[in-house]
Amino acid sequence: MGSVTGAVLKMLLLLSTQNWSRVIAGNSYDCDEPLVSALSQASFSSSSELSSSHGPGFARLNRRDGAGGWSPLVSNKYQWLQIDLGERMEITAVATQGGYGSSNWVTSYLLMFSDSGRNWKQYRQEDSIWGFSGNANADSVVYYRLQPSIKARFLRFIPVEWNPKGRIGMRIEVFGCAYRSEVVDLDGRSSLLYRFDQKSRSPIKDIISLKFKTLQSDGVLLHREGQSGGHLTLELKRGKLFLLINSGDATLPSPHARVSLTLGSLLDDQHWHSVLIQLSGRQVNFTVDEHRHRFHAQGEFSDLELDYEISFGGISAPGKSVSFPHKNFNGCLENLYYNGMDIIDLAKRQKPQIIVMGNASFSCSQPQSVPVTFLSPRSYLAVPGPSGEEEVAAAFQFRTWNNAGLLLFGELPLLSGGLLLFLHDGKLKLNVYQPGTLSSDITAGVGLNDGQWHSVSLSAKRNHLSMVVDGQVASAAALLGPEQVYSGGTYYFGGCPDNSFGSKCKNPLGGFQGCMRHISISARAVDLISVQQGSLGNFSDLQIDSCGITDRCLPNYCEHGGACSQSWSAFHCNCADTGYSGATCHNSVYEQSCEAYKHRGNASGFYHVDLDGSGPLEPFLLYCNMTETAWTIIQHNGSELTRVRNTHPENPYAGFFEYSASLEQLQATINRAEHCEQELTYYCKKSRLVNNQDGTPLSWWVGRTNETQTYWGGSLPDPQKCACGLQGNCVDSQYYCNCNADRNEWTNDTGFLSYKEHLPVTKIVITDTGRPHSEAAYRLGPLLCWGDSSFWNSASFNTEASYLHFPTFHGELSADVSFFFKTTASSGVFLENLGITDFIRIELRSPAVVTFSFDVGNGPSEISVQSPTHFNDNRWHHVRVERNMKEASVQVDQLPPKAQAAPADGHVLLQLNSQLFVEIAAYFGPGSSVIYNFQENYSLSKNSSSHAASFHGDMKLSREMITFSFRTTRTPSLLLYVSSFYKEYLSVIIAKNGSLQIRYKLNRYQEPDVVTFDFKNMADGQLHRIKINREEGVVFVEIDENARRQVYLSSGTEFSAVKSLVLGRILEHSDVDQETALAGAQGFLGCLSAVQLSHLAPLKAALQPSHPALITISGHVAESSCVAQAGTDATSRERTHSFADHSGTRDDKEPLANATKSDSAVIGGLIAVVIFILLCITAIAVRIYQQKRLYKRNEAKRSENVDSAEAVLKTELNRQNAVSENQKEYFF
Repeated sequence: MGSVTGAVLKMLLLLSTQNWSRVIAGNSYDCDEPLVSALSQASFSSSSELSSSHGPGFARLNRRDGAGGWSPLVSNKYQWLQIDLGERMEITAVATQGGYGSSNWVTSYLLMFSDSGRNWKQYRQEDSIWGFSGNANADSVVYYRLQPSIKARFLRFIPVEWNPKGRIGMRIEVFGCAYRSEVVDLDGRSSLLYRFDQKSRSPIKDIISLKFKTLQSDGVLLHREGQSGGHLTLELKRGKLFLLINSGDATLPSPHARVSLTLGSLLDDQHWHSVLIQLSGRQVNFTVDEHRHRFHAQGEFSDLELDYEISFGGISAPGKSVSFPHKNFNGCLENLYYNGMDIIDLAKRQKPQIIVMGNASFSCSQPQSVPVTFLSPRSYLAVPGPSGEEEVAAAFQFRTWNNAGLLLFGELPLLSGGLLLFLHDGKLKLNVYQPGTLSSDITAGVGLNDGQWHSVSLSAKRNHLSMVVDGQVASAAALLGPEQVYSGGTYYFGGCPDNSFGSKCKNPLGGFQGCMRHISISARAVDLISVQQGSLGNFSDLQIDSCGITDRCLPNYCEHGGACSQSWSAFHCNCADTGYSGATCHNSVYEQSCEAYKHRGNASGFYHVDLDGSGPLEPFLLYCNMTETAWTIIQHNGSELTRVRNTHPENPYAGFFEYSASLEQLQATINRAEHCEQELTYYCKKSRLVNNQDGTPLSWWVGRTNETQTYWGGSLPDPQKCACGLQGNCVDSQYYCNCNADRNEWTNDTGFLSYKEHLPVTKIVITDTGRPHSEAAYRLGPLLCWGDSSFWNSASFNTEASYLHFPTFHGELSADVSFFFKTTASSGVFLENLGITDFIRIELRSPAVVTFSFDVGNGPSEISVQSPTHFNDNRWHHVRVERNMKEASVQVDQLPPKAQAAPADGHVLLQLNSQLFVEIAAYFGPGSSVIYNFQENYSLSKNSSSHAASFHGDMKLSREMITFSFRTTRTPSLLLYVSSFYKEYLSVIIAKNGSLQIRYKLNRYQEPDVVTFDFKNMADGQLHRIKINREEGVVFVEIDENARRQVYLSSGTEFSAVKSLVLGRILEHSDVDQETALAGAQGFLGCLSAVQLSHLAPLKAALQPSHPALITISGHVAESSCVAQAGTDATSRERTHSFADHSGTRDDKEPLANATKSDSAVIGGLIAVVIFILLCITAIAVRIYQQKRLYKRNEAKRSENVDSAEAVLKTELNRQNAVSENQKEYFF
């Protein structure tokens, strides 16, 4: 064997996760009946139709009537297909096809729903996924399960993209079941009063559930009052729900007596929203739609002494004094339950428990408001105005998050300019625009970009302007000149068309993004439905009959108290005064320990320390004493000498210690440290620590575990022992402590407490100073700690096939990775974790490039940092990677960071389900194979997740990246084969002459494109690494990082209906070329390593103990190191360590440093990786996996210097399990 090409790879990996709790509204019952097939032709409608045989009535799934589906007259983004289910139904899934036997299909679409056929709402997944992937051909079916389900009567499919070689074509099916509900309509003056039996025992748990919809932003949904001023109120304010609980207890401080929880936003959209309130003991669970807030109150809710009545829709109880302004609810309530009692049903049946106050009807009215959404800065609505009138007037309502944009430009026929109304810095400005002249603005309103509806009306008459905003009249201004103003021009709302249309519209600030409604010109309402149908005016990039505004600060993805603000398309985090930085305030600006500050070269002093980095613990101030060792010093309030007299067991003295850090911060400090100690000095004169007759403790101290401790400074944690007893030099040899000698002179028991699990000392109790001349005194020193067990943990990787695997990496919303590495190898994977489609990977792609690759469901993305010098110089390099809701970023050493913005709308949750790995390899015996089936052929899986999404014939690739390594001596050999249902394929083979051939056939009617590398015999028993990167018709191939070639394919640009990937022998009959068939019949004999097809790792999946059902293994395939010669099972050479979540011990007697060495291309050297990911409010308890480095040292005295440079780092991996509510940590 030759010399080793890489040194030892050492790696520390810390993962801490933030897992935002989500409520998924699914169905626990059978609700998947087809709903469309039985509908009449009249139930279908559309924006247009290509011909009578392409009408919407022919859009039923799998039907061939008419032309075999719906197609509109023109294929553009304003077309839609609508179905009327006849009544509100629960819709749990949708499915789509293209037009039968045609080239017409939709590749992506939006789904909208409505109760009335007006005011549509767009269905979204994960709060931000607006669109659905459609079809790849005309006849296969794409199925989506909807979580949460939709309750609606009308559905509308809006094509967004379609086959560029055809036109829009759709056939659809909708699955679900009947939806039954009880509804009451309240008019803003009415309410329901429910009185329950006063003799009945109060329930242990109060549960209130309801749904509501309204156009009003304010109103009381429920109210219950108590005898002493306490009350429980659910109120809608400015489109948000507030749950107010006031105990009325005057003895509690005001913040504890009043609980206010806020959830939801933009709830005044005339769509249904669900509410669930659960009160049990001190626990409050408050849920609005899919967002949940949990709160633990100070007092019991059973102590509120609430009345035996509750009102819904307002505060209707006569004689009640209400201490806050309120407005009754105006809208509809549905399925209103109080502790299982159907309140609306009781009201309908006129039961005596219910009093209906005012006018309430038991059906829900449907206000016919038609909003319009201006989707982009290019959006505009152009409407002609009446001509010849002496007044130009317009009115509308708008809502937006943007602080600037054009709202209205009205052409004035007798002037060369027009009437200009725009939003600037959240204020409205109105003037008359005339080229070459200056005019004064009328300014009104403030903060109008708050997402609320605001009304504006304006008028220009004779030579005066006036404006009214939200009912407030702005000052009028005189027009320039004596000209009379007449109507007759075009009104442009939201923006201007481009100059090619020849309009006079002027836009000084850019287009408006937001919603408008109730648009009128000269007191005449604009018919937006006629605009949508093309019979009135003109428009661009609008969504008519829908307000698509969304609150991007709900939930708030700004961490650690960062303030969230937003525009129409993005949110922003202000991290000022939080102690954190980054796009989402994720990164702590402080180090995690004094050890880290010392490593940076800092001197002694006070420093803020953030023990868990980006975790939930707040930073705090402590003192770092930078001697040979970095000492952490945490002070408390009891450092002075305290004297104690006149105590006895019935009248004890108790001294309490409050530290400059919280208990959680203290615990984290101690757990992270190598060693902690605290000096406790106890002076005594005729004062004992223990009753010498019966052994009863007379003095003791309490630590963080809240347990009583009777051992004292300098002793081991043995009951009633002191340092002198351990050393055998007590003043009276028959006792283990000096003070127990009970002498009438001062003596002491002094020393360091160093058992970490009992520190710090929080309380001391003294009871034996009541006798004559009896006295005691004590002094407690600060908490002292040194070392950082997380700073230099390591593991060694000696071969390319060495790897560690860990439990699944949970970093749904926010994740960061930082590590040090040094190596002499030119490439390799640092870490990787896979999901169904999601994945993360950090790798050294080439000697000068570090790459972070990931997919959260929107397609693979990657960010690379390239250095002017090589990273494989066997020196330390630092890498930091972060991915959050705003962006993904990579920084290496001090090179400029590279970042990639996250899409404004799309998948946001990183969903992984495999173990966390570093590379894996396998030995293939004669005739063996691994088959990875991407999809099943044209089968409908209704139980598939919405994430998987598609029917199984539709997978289509326009690009792929393939990497793998191999070692073999056999020719011919099949290394990799990817097949298609349409007889398209890719094969990578070693031909009979030893050359490497890559064969692409992307058109079944053409011969394959062949790329041949014949510069050497590739079956030479050496390890070779292959990289293939295709972007449509361009293929880049690299072999062993030195032979490179770029070729252009003639057979096609897309892989249609990808079927399977084969490693080894091809077992089924395939229509392939002769060379591929010959190699496929022989298969592969040797070792394959690190096989990747884009984000998929088929070899890794196949070698898991319980491999997925999509994988088929034939013959002998076993885990192996590609270090051994081909044909030899080298499994015994591999080093694998698992940090799975289980108990028990592990024998680590053989250090990784002794692993077998090889001369293969490996990542050698040392790597230390630290990954932090936050868990939010509702994160469940998880285990902490840590390595601890151990030092050879004697117990420290206060005066001794601790020389950390002399500490010996053990190479064994030691594990310590602990439970944490907020953090999950893994260490490589």
